Amino acid sequence: MSSKRTLSFLFIGSVPLSLALFLLAPGASAKWKYFRAGNAADSKATPLPGFALMGGGEQDSALKFLCERANGGDFLILRANTEDDYAQKVNEEIRGLCPLNSAATIVFSERQDSDDPKLLERIGQAEAIFIAGGDQSNYVRFWQDTPVEDAVNHHLAAGKPIGGSSAGLAVLGEFSFSSMIDTIHSPAAIADPFGNKVTISRDFLRIPLLTGIITDTHFAKRDRMGRLVVFLARILQDGWAKQVRAVAVEEGAAVLLEPDGQAKVIGSGPAYFLEANNSPEVCRRKTPLSFSGISVHRAPPGTSFNVKDWKGTGGDDYQLSAVNGELKARGSNHGIY
Repeated sequence: MSSKRTLSFLFIGSVPLSLALFLLAPGASAKWKYFRAGNAADSKATPLPGFALMGGGEQDSALKFLCERANGGDFLILRANTEDDYAQKVNEEIRGLCPLNSAATIVFSERQDSDDPKLLERIGQAEAIFIAGGDQSNYVRFWQDTPVEDAVNHHLAAGKPIGGSSAGLAVLGEFSFSSMIDTIHSPAAIADPFGNKVTISRDFLRIPLLTGIITDTHFAKRDRMGRLVVFLARILQDGWAKQVRAVAVEEGAAVLLEPDGQAKVIGSGPAYFLEANNSPEVCRRKTPLSFSGISVHRAPPGTSFNVKDWKGTGGDDYQLSAVNGELKARGSNHGIY
């Protein structure tokens, strides 16, 4: 990827983008960056609610869904630690998906960014928000218990649409794998459910339809079923919930969720909807997990699932358990996936 800046070659109406960026830029002491393509004036559009839960990878159809929910308004991407040229390129790609007043990106680099009134104003003006992939620990470190967390939750409370891909989806549920130390792979997690890399956060972003739910991404491709079962076990074992559910989305797939709870799976892979209602049999430090009674619904592309009723149309249902650190599936034609 070229590091050459391309601001002088992009335009906002009759105003050069470089000028618009200068006018809208943060103060000299701030570290965050703001890139905007389209109209420099704030839109007065009325957005339509909806949620795009993306498993990672190319997701044009899901982004178009979210883009259309902006209803011609301002589309805002939130990300951390990325190159300037990449942010500009993505803004233009979003504008190519549907008519918009503008597409903009805020790039965070530290927690102190999240107190800047100018940044908060940009979030408040957005008709749609998309949280990009990367490292979800940055979002937790930079936003939790800050005005940015409040601003995004205000966006949600107003019924505005939001989406996330990969790390951006990981932080949308009531519970999330925060990756505060590093990522964790299934074999290590299921062998020691209390290992120091099993870091779970809660009460970050508030989407009522995702209450009691943890999300995961790049799912079958990166063999994440074992670690997700551990996350469910820990949430129950630690007394955070008496029932816990999960939405896990394969790379290249997305779950498009409507306000009534109805969801459609699109893309090139399935989504998985898990539910556990009983505490694990064995869940302790440096001991392989034993955990039974986990129900799974596997939803291929083109099928639907209602997160309020927790029932799917199409797809298949099976039972999953962990026995002394080994996953076993019952009633599945696909193994654990």
